[in-house]
Amino acid sequence: MRLHNTLTKQIDEFQSLDGVTAKIYSCGPTVYNHAHIGNLSAYIYADTLRRTVQLAGYQTKHVMNFTDVDDKTIRDSKVDYPDDEPMGALQKLTAKYEKIFLDEMKLVGNDVEAIHFVKATDNIAKMQKLIMHLLEQGIAYLAEDGIYFSISEYTKTRKYGQLSYINPADISHERIDNDEYDKGEVRDFALWKKQKPGEPAWEFKVNGVSYAGRPGWHIECSVMSTDNLGQPFDIHTGGVDLIFPHHENEIAQSTAGDQPEQYAQFFVHNEHLLVEGKKMSKSAHNFYTLPDINERGYSGLNFRMLILQSHYRSASNFSWSNLAAAKNRLANWRHVAELRWQLADDISSPISGGDSTVNPQSSPIRGGGSEATGGVNDALANAADALQNDLDTPNALKFIDQAFDVANSKSDINTVINFVDKYLGLKLANSTPDITAEQKQLIAERLAARRNKDWAMSDQLRDQLLEQNISLKDTKNGTEWRRTN
Repeated sequence: MRLHNTLTKQIDEFQSLDGVTAKIYSCGPTVYNHAHIGNLSAYIYADTLRRTVQLAGYQTKHVMNFTDVDDKTIRDSKVDYPDDEPMGALQKLTAKYEKIFLDEMKLVGNDVEAIHFVKATDNIAKMQKLIMHLLEQGIAYLAEDGIYFSISEYTKTRKYGQLSYINPADISHERIDNDEYDKGEVRDFALWKKQKPGEPAWEFKVNGVSYAGRPGWHIECSVMSTDNLGQPFDIHTGGVDLIFPHHENEIAQSTAGDQPEQYAQFFVHNEHLLVEGKKMSKSAHNFYTLPDINERGYSGLNFRMLILQSHYRSASNFSWSNLAAAKNRLANWRHVAELRWQLADDISSPISGGDSTVNPQSSPIRGGGSEATGGVNDALANAADALQNDLDTPNALKFIDQAFDVANSKSDINTVINFVDKYLGLKLANSTPDITAEQKQLIAERLAARRNKDWAMSDQLRDQLLEQNISLKDTKNGTEWRRTN
């Protein structure tokens, strides 16, 4: 398996550090509102990466954080819960959006059961321990408003700028306490912020002096990643917007002083999602969330298909016409998937209904299942190769198109469904159940009416099924049904 590594700026062969389990950390959401579609695209790519690592034969341990204390969560908790005390308001706001986030992750096809979620507020004591260690090592220092990381001290023994290639000569000796700041502002950053009026706080004493407050953003991910995965771990994911300063500062905190020199062996970053070719922003009125997409009649899985149609290292372009095209492609795949209920072992022998089942645990990689035809197995082997070649999802989808084109039996279709659901997360099996016994009976009655040339009854039964979102198509091989929604 090959992946582009931001650390080396090239595509490298991936092997897990222990040869068995790939340990993956993904920067998760700041839970103060719905994740916008750009963030969702990053989580879809991270989910696809984990699936592909499993395809390559590794077990996985995937950790994702909830940033449930930072500038934004504190700001919005005051607005949404003005009558609550600060800690209670923060907990109410973040608990609400944690649930919304998990629900929306499921809607876009991400397997939340395969991810271990950790909350920043559950790890405060561990963050304080790391901060104390950095103070003892002389890499951190006390200030009137908190505790800061000294980049100049760090660069005496380590290189700052491994990801962003920031020039150490540009490093300023000024401090910045914002959790997020503009590119190019290479300054000492806050590890811990002293409490301001109206903010929640955790007690933290340094040399007997109270520094009651809360952690900075960067220290949260350093602690949650290494505490759950060890150091170094295998893969760190996130959007390109996190390279600097967030990921750069994670590396610095985690490798300073006497800590291990390596934080993670691979950094895998996805490019921005553009909207109609432009950067998404509220001021440009092109800022969308999943509910916005749903209101226009598109599903989370339609959006997932759109994202997978672009390579993760190329800027994806969201537009309503592109989303409509992705919806049509998924609808076509679902139509073929529905044929598994209507075909005998050979595609030339249609039946109304059937008892075919899909085994989601089967793994049609090179060689495939013995029941699938060679054309299907070859196409899926090519799709597997594409995924393992730096997550080439656009080509993987093209090979899936080919696999469906050459599928000529229920076993063929089931084999393709297995692959799509397991490695691309598009939930074909669950979204294409068999029709009901009553609907099958209506189709049988219509066939009888047609044999008796009772066209009025045939049309009536067809219209009755159409009201139930089942359309019929009469072919030379028999009658084929299809869902219309």
